[in-house]
This record gives sequence, structure tokens and C-alpha cells, in this order.
Amino acid sequence: MLNKFKYSNDNKRYHTFNYYLRNKYKSKVAKIPLDAGFTCPNRDGTKSFYGCIFCSEQGSGEFTSSIENIEEQFEESKSLVINKWPDAKFIAYFQAYTNTYGPLEKIKNMVDPFIDNDEVVAISIATRADCLEDETIEYLNSLTHIKDIWIELGLQSSNDVTAKYINRCHDFNTFKEAVFKLSKTNLKICVHLINGLPYETKDDMINTIKDINTLPIHGVKIHMLSVVKNTLLSKKYEYEKFHLLTLKEYVDIVVNQLRLLKEEVVIQRLTGDPVKEDLIMPKWLPKKTIVLNEIDKYMAKNDYYQGDLLKGDLL
Repeated sequence: MLNKFKYSNDNKRYHTFNYYLRNKYKSKVAKIPLDAGFTCPNRDGTKSFYGCIFCSEQGSGEFTSSIENIEEQFEESKSLVINKWPDAKFIAYFQAYTNTYGPLEKIKNMVDPFIDNDEVVAISIATRADCLEDETIEYLNSLTHIKDIWIELGLQSSNDVTAKYINRCHDFNTFKEAVFKLSKTNLKICVHLINGLPYETKDDMINTIKDINTLPIHGVKIHMLSVVKNTLLSKKYEYEKFHLLTLKEYVDIVVNQLRLLKEEVVIQRLTGDPVKEDLIMPKWLPKKTIVLNEIDKYMAKNDYYQGDLLKGDLL
């Protein structure tokens, strides 16, 4: 069947990050994960000492380099990428912990080395909605005439009951306020979501998509909850044995989420990359290609597209 989706040049029926990047930069673009040495208000005692229950000891920066200097980190990881894609461009991705939680000078020292690097087409900064000071937003926005800058906000769920359970330590209204503040700038906003959080229903996960779909965002990352070693989540799972989504359930939920999401929103991810040695459950999660193929097949079989439930008689 001919693919009619406007934001695709292959068999995908959703707005992939690869399509967005190739269309914008006319090149293969690879993300280079970096650890700039930040912490988090959920870990240093400002709001909690424990972090979000799913967060690893690396602050979700498992694939960052162990080198301390971020420019050396970048060069080390870049050398691996160019073996596969010699002409690739790059996104400097500050992934570990909360990368706007600190003094402005530290944030400048993180970002500045990559602003004038011609190989870097964009900068992506993972952070929290409650860690965006006005002076930080103003500084980052002042750079957007040079480079695209993405702010990646960890929401996971718009359900405040779930937020309390996972120890996020801020509510959905805080998140919305941050998004509206960022929307007055040229910064791009990407929202991180997790499907399968403990005790959430399918309706909860669908409602999260409906909630963020009303906001001025540019991208979404959707992950499946992974129970990894040495996290609070792993301890809770040991005792509570809450339900974890099967592959079939996950595919069904993701497809329904995509159908409700505005077609111009870029889908940066539809599954995660857990470290296999640290993963406890679910066992199907490392099979990334299978997960994505099942999503593609389900959408093609039923002639579904991103945003199709928002159109015409389907409203």
C-alpha cells in the first residue's frame, strides 16, 4: 500500500526523527550522548535523595563516556560513528542527569564548546521542568540563531498520582508552565514519556498523549518502562510484582498514542535502549528492531497514521 503520510519518505507512518533530520540538514545526523557532570534536585536533597524510581545510578546516561572532559567525550564517540557514516553531522546531547540544574556559568561551559563546531548541527539538553531559570532560558534562546537547541523535558506521565509514585517531585501544572515559558522562545521542546509505569492503565497513557497534544511542543520520546538493577523500581518490582506490559500491549498502546498525536510532532523515539546486563524486565525490550517492526506492521495492516484520529469524521 502506498504510504500517504506527508512526513515520510519510506514505509513509516509517523514523523520519524530520521526524516526530520535528513530533511532539515540534508545529511545523516547522529546524537552523541554526553555527561556534563550535573546532578539533580531529586538526588542532592533539594527535593529528594532518591531520584525518580526508574532512574539508574548514571542518571539515564548509561551510554555516555567515562572521560571527564566533554569535548573529549564528543570526539571519542564521534570517532565510532564516522566509521559507519563518514559524512555524518552531529547533535551534542547532554543526556545524564539534569543539565540546567546549576549556575549559569556551568551551563555556558557545557554548551559553548559546541556552538561554533561546524560538525554539530544542534544541541539537545535533557532536564526537568522545575529546573529552568529565566536567565538560563534567555541564554539558551540567544544561541538559537546559531544552532537549533532542543530542551528535552522528562514528564513520563501527566497523571499526578503516578508522578508521586515515581518520585518525580513536581506536578503536571509545573510542566505546563515550563512548556509555555519555553514556547515564547525559539527553543525546541521534546517531551519524554514512559509507557507501562506501575499501576497505570491504557487510558492513563492515552490521556498523557491527549494532555501534551494541547501544548506547543515539537517532539516526543516514548519509552517502555525498564526495570534495571540497583534502582528503587527494581526493589518495588521485587515486592509488588506490578504488571509490566507485554510486547503486544506496548505496540497497541503506542499505535493508539501515535494516532492521537499531531502529525507535525517529531517522534524522536518509540522504544528504549536498556543495558542488557542491567535489565531485569521486560525481556522483550532489547529487541528494538522487532518492537519497531511490530509497530510498523500494525499501522500498515490497519492503514493507521500519526494523527489520523484527529482528522475528519474521526474527531
